[in-house]
Amino acid sequence: MIRLNEKEEQVMQVLWRLERAFVKEIVAELESPRPPVTTVSSIVRKLEAEGLVGHEEFGKTYRYYPILKKKDYRKSFFRQMMEDYFGGSTEQLLSHFVQEENMDPANLKKLLDKIKNKEDAD
Repeated sequence: MIRLNEKEEQVMQVLWRLERAFVKEIVAELESPRPPVTTVSSIVRKLEAEGLVGHEEFGKTYRYYPILKKKDYRKSFFRQMMEDYFGGSTEQLLSHFVQEENMDPANLKKLLDKIKNKEDAD
């Protein structure tokens, strides 16, 4: 299970969007109030030590890129969320969205069609 804290996830979101970036470019993409360059640099180095980010050298500076794919993180994140909050039950998760999030009936129909199509494919 991959767990990113809020700041790490913000940095990863920038790297996923830009694909490759220097620390100053990452800082420029973050919402205000922007953290100092040194803070972002520390976050990126930590992510690199964990094997989630890699770098290319350009003289004395590094350009970073994500090793962890966004789809892999999303899959892991939702799997853990479903386990933590819905006992691993897809049915409970979907029920929550229908009841608590006032899901639009048209979107609900699309979701049900996707479920039906997946069942037919299996």
